[in-house]
Amino acid sequence: MKALRYYAPEDLRLEDIPEPECGPDQIKLRVRNCSTCGTDVKIRHNGHQNLTPPRTLGHEIAGEVVEVGAAVNDLYGTDWRVGDRAQVIAAVPCGKCHECARGWMAVCQNQTSVGYQYDGGFAEYMIVPSQVLRVDGLNRIPDTVGYDEASAAEPLACAINAQELLGIEAGDTVVVFGAGPIGCMHIRIARGVYRCGPVYLIDVNAERLELSANAVRPDEVIDASSTDAVARVLELTGGRGADVIITATAANITQEQAIAMAARNGRISFFGGLPKTNPTITCDSNVVHYRQLHIHGANGSAPEHNRRALDYIATGQVPVRDLITDRIPLDRVLDAFSTVESGTAIKVTVQP
Repeated sequence: MKALRYYAPEDLRLEDIPEPECGPDQIKLRVRNCSTCGTDVKIRHNGHQNLTPPRTLGHEIAGEVVEVGAAVNDLYGTDWRVGDRAQVIAAVPCGKCHECARGWMAVCQNQTSVGYQYDGGFAEYMIVPSQVLRVDGLNRIPDTVGYDEASAAEPLACAINAQELLGIEAGDTVVVFGAGPIGCMHIRIARGVYRCGPVYLIDVNAERLELSANAVRPDEVIDASSTDAVARVLELTGGRGADVIITATAANITQEQAIAMAARNGRISFFGGLPKTNPTITCDSNVVHYRQLHIHGANGSAPEHNRRALDYIATGQVPVRDLITDRIPLDRVLDAFSTVESGTAIKVTVQP
């Protein structure tokens, strides 16, 4: 079968490799869609500390069950059958540590990941490892949800986790930095689930802003390459600032601007991680103190967030199909990476 294998930074190879064999405590999938994200591009250029080459990449996965290990259903109390449609979690909690016991699976101290420690979905077939099945991390795709939409459930789950921490209330003014697929998903969750008020979308890429704005229709777009984003948000809110700010981009300045534009009792999500070579920002602690700001990190998602993501897609609360602007076959998977890097698409999915 064909699979995209990581060997080293700048050394990704689409290869013919043996089809994987399913163990008694595993499930084998025929991958139908594996979507891409900015992390894939980072891995292409910089690698990752958790990757041991050679490794099949891809962590936003939906597929069809083609084999169920003989012990699976008895071991995990499930009823998986050949032909079932399934979505796979990416971040795999251990289910045993202090954090998992408290229900904080998104910050499991022993977390592993599909496409990192386990072979991922940029392949014709993949094995769902026992570690995923043990934490109920293989989810049935609702009948009304396509494989392409289901593959977007994993990034949507990450956004759900972040917003769950923010306590968004009906009518809140929300600012989203970053006009990529995650930024679009954040807007749709804030509106469709939490019934927020005005939403302002900020980016420095005018073309990407226009592309995403045409899909999610923010109340205002702010091109931060030519406009003072903080001043504009303060102007739009009558000087009060935004109730909720989500930095869905890996840029230090957006985190600093988020603090500067936050209203009293404002909630901020540092959703996008910063480069390891430049992970610090300048923070006026008195602004945080006197405005009583709440700053949250957001790290991936838990299995429950993935299930909720599929439910939101199925019910129409958070549509994602129109955000998938490019569908690319597996034999052109590296073109998909280049498209993501160029910023000329919203969501790019690979179809083996």
